[in-house]
Amino acid sequence: MQAYSGFARTYDRFMEQMPYDEWAGKITGLLHENGIAKGIVADLGCGTGAMTRRLAKSGYDMIGIDLSEEMLEIAREKSEDSILYLHQDMREFELFGTVSAMISVCDSLNYILEEEELLQVFKLVNNYLERDGIFLFDLNTEYYYKTVLADNVFAQNLEDCSYIWENYYDEENLVNEYDITIYEKNEDSDQYKRFEETHIERAYPVKVIERLLKKAGMELLAIYDTETGKKPDSTCTRMYFIAKEGFQNGKRYE
Repeated sequence: MQAYSGFARTYDRFMEQMPYDEWAGKITGLLHENGIAKGIVADLGCGTGAMTRRLAKSGYDMIGIDLSEEMLEIAREKSEDSILYLHQDMREFELFGTVSAMISVCDSLNYILEEEELLQVFKLVNNYLERDGIFLFDLNTEYYYKTVLADNVFAQNLEDCSYIWENYYDEENLVNEYDITIYEKNEDSDQYKRFEETHIERAYPVKVIERLLKKAGMELLAIYDTETGKKPDSTCTRMYFIAKEGFQNGKRYE
C-alpha cells in the first residue's frame, strides 16, 4: 500500500505541534547564507505543503513535488495559486527548467531505500539546479532509528482521530519499518474509519551520502545537526546536508 494515502487526511492534525515556523526559519537562513535569497525553489517530498507555503511567504517561487496525490490534494486546498504542485516520483521528476535551489525535508529522502535510487535523485537535482545552485536536505540518523524509535509502540489520541504506531528497526540493514493504524471519526456520526499503512525508511551513513553526492557531480558544503546547528555528534537524530550544484559539460543553464 502506498504511504500517505489514508494517512493524508489526518497527517496535519497529528503534526500540528511540530515547529514548522522554526524549521522554515532555519532553512531560509541556510539558503540565504549560501546565496539563495530569491528565485525558484523546488520542494521534493512536499507532502501537504507545510514547508512549501512557508518558503513561499519568505519570497521564493515554490514548486512542490510529491508521490502522494492525496497529500497534494490537501496541499492545493491550503495553498495560494502561485505555488505549482507536481504529482511526481522524486526518483524520476521532471521540471520545465532549472531552479535556484531544492530542498527535501522531514526525512523524505529516508524513504529512498536503495543507494542507486538515491544517486538518481542526486543526479536529477544536480541536473535541474542553476549554476552554483543549492540542495538542502535532511536525513534521520541511524541513532534515531536504533535508539529513539527502536522496537517501540507509539500512540496519539485526539478528539477526532488517533493512531497506533508499531515500529521495527533492522540494525543489520539499517531499515526502519513502522505499521501505522489510523482511526478517523466520521463527520456526521460517532463511528470511526480505520486505515492501515506501512512505512519503510533507511538510514544512510554520512560517508555514503558524501560518496553519492560526489558521484552525482555535486559538492558537499556542510552538515549540521538540525537541532543545534552545530557539527553532528553521535547522538544527533537528524542532520541537514547542504550541497552545491556541480558544473556539467553540455548542460543548458537557463
